[in-house]
Amino acid sequence: MTNPYLIAALLAATLTLIVYTHVGWRPIIGCMKMWGRRDYWTSYNTVEFLAWATKAAVIVPGLVFGVEIWWLHVLTLGTSVALIWASMKKLLPTLVAFNTLWIFLSMTVIVRHLMGQV
Repeated sequence: MTNPYLIAALLAATLTLIVYTHVGWRPIIGCMKMWGRRDYWTSYNTVEFLAWATKAAVIVPGLVFGVEIWWLHVLTLGTSVALIWASMKKLLPTLVAFNTLWIFLSMTVIVRHLMGQV
């Protein structure tokens, strides 16, 4: 039997290699190195990093393993509000819209859990 996680990892790695090669490895590496620079960690970049990390903590178990960790939505609710503020600093309307949607998503999961309707 074929392992779907292995296939997914190989396909994702292939797609990533194609995109990185098309964009250029030097710009990608330069971009990633920004995380190591002290001047990168402004208040809004820190908020953005924490928000995306929290959302990943919700998304990965849910999509990959079918496990919903409801209480993480309390954190994502807070980080979505903070990320709307951070998005206004960077003028990113797509992030404002996405995080507005995520506020409703998180609140739905929290209320559904608290009402016992999991």
